Amino acid sequence: MIYEEASGSRYILISLIIAMALTILPLPDSIAGYRPEWVALVLLYWIMALPHRVGINIAWLLGICLDVLKGALLGQHALALTVLAFLMLNLSLRIRVYPFWQQSVMVGMMLFVYHALLLWIYDMTGTVEFTWAYWSPVLLGALLWPWIFIMLRDLRRRHQVR
Repeated sequence: MIYEEASGSRYILISLIIAMALTILPLPDSIAGYRPEWVALVLLYWIMALPHRVGINIAWLLGICLDVLKGALLGQHALALTVLAFLMLNLSLRIRVYPFWQQSVMVGMMLFVYHALLLWIYDMTGTVEFTWAYWSPVLLGALLWPWIFIMLRDLRRRHQVR
């Protein structure tokens, strides 16, 4: 019983580490702005699937790690991921029963809130100039949601993560 709990936590942690690695993976400048928000997407899945194990505290800790990895203002991703986690915790029971296309729309709206919070912080600190390409990860994340959901659901079922 204790081993199963530790085993489940291991898969959650590994998936979040892979998401962070994908976030900092070097890409050519021409496509770097279109990188999906991997950490946010994986976090949204685990909160929706296991809200009793992954929640606001994990989101805040991931945000701090993301701030350090990206060299960003300490706390900006932590704030945005915490708000994202709060939204998913409140809506997870509803979103779980939606078909994939509706889940994608909801995830897209949550990613929009995430990016809007980051844009607000960037605007206050003057670190980014706004272009419409800034919103492309929101659309790409919504389009990738069904595949991320299926991959992580299969991982969770295969290894009996509860």
